[in-house]
Amino acid sequence: MVKTTADPPSGLRASVGGHAAPPVGPATPRAVELGLPTPPRSVPRGPDEASGTLGGGLHLLRFTGALYCHADLTAPWGVAFPRIEPCVMLPVVLSGRCVLELGGERHTLEAGSAALITHSTPHRLLSSPGAPSSGLFDIPVERVGETYERMRFGGGGERTQIAYAAMTADDPLTARLVAELPDLIRVDSWDDGEPGAFATVLRLLAHEARTLEPGGEAVMTRLADVLVIQVLRRWLDTADEAGTGWLAALRDPQVGRVLGSVHAQPDHDWSLVELARLAGMSRSAFAERFTALLGEPPMRYLTTWRLEQAYVALTTGADPVAAISRRVGYGSEAAFGRAFKRRYGISPGAVRRRDSQPQSWPPGEPPSESHSEATAAT
Repeated sequence: MVKTTADPPSGLRASVGGHAAPPVGPATPRAVELGLPTPPRSVPRGPDEASGTLGGGLHLLRFTGALYCHADLTAPWGVAFPRIEPCVMLPVVLSGRCVLELGGERHTLEAGSAALITHSTPHRLLSSPGAPSSGLFDIPVERVGETYERMRFGGGGERTQIAYAAMTADDPLTARLVAELPDLIRVDSWDDGEPGAFATVLRLLAHEARTLEPGGEAVMTRLADVLVIQVLRRWLDTADEAGTGWLAALRDPQVGRVLGSVHAQPDHDWSLVELARLAGMSRSAFAERFTALLGEPPMRYLTTWRLEQAYVALTTGADPVAAISRRVGYGSEAAFGRAFKRRYGISPGAVRRRDSQPQSWPPGEPPSESHSEATAAT
């Protein structure tokens, strides 16, 4: 469920649900609506992302329940964003400039700058330091489509245009990555590592925001997804390498290769021998290295990954439980059911009956004994 510390206007929801989106209409105060009833969408990938372990991880990232806003702001103005869980927020300055206040620090964002706010940290966007701000939910907007809205706000002075995206990391792989990111990742167009790529996407986004031609809403949402990947690419290229954790494992030449294969083929009948062979290591050396990086043995990680994929499938689709169990590598529906219940304390069928809508990840802590009792799929 999407949670917010703000108190939205009565009669408006700010939670995940399968209700119809409010009709397109005139500007009205609202709470941010996330968790729209749409299936997970894979973020588009570039032609070179499949090469290398990091690219292999990035192309699997999924963000769902997105809301996109084009804000036309005139000084003085200020917007205060509350903690909205479990959202990743991406403000992109299309023209003008603004000040981002987050965690007691101020950052000036010029045209062509983007900031990825990863952990739902409350923040403010201001026309200048010290400018008064209004709560996000108190500012009128015009809803243009199910996932796209326009905001016009401010005192009539210097103009700034911002595209703002709010996305939920409802996929377990995406949640793992987001958990290891810093609170703020900032990218400026003049630091473009790929010749003009970031600036090109920004120009396209600005054009679509200004014109909103037929199909423009879909184009804007896809461009925002591409920007998230580009921001993550830039950070991964420049960030200090962590010694342990999922990102460190993904960067590791041997373990990263294994993770890429396991993530892409959860239905394969993996064995420790085959995983070690794929890594080009002995079984003992591979198991030791894998465990040191990720904090759990390879086969336990495989079991967890399969069950997480199954949980997503159960809460976002209508495939039979038997089909899902085969897709995640279980030859027996009964074996799948036992493993699933050990981890989540509830049967696959009960999960589907309880809630057929996407859940914020993780869906809940498994029983304390689940890790010790987890076994590979049979």
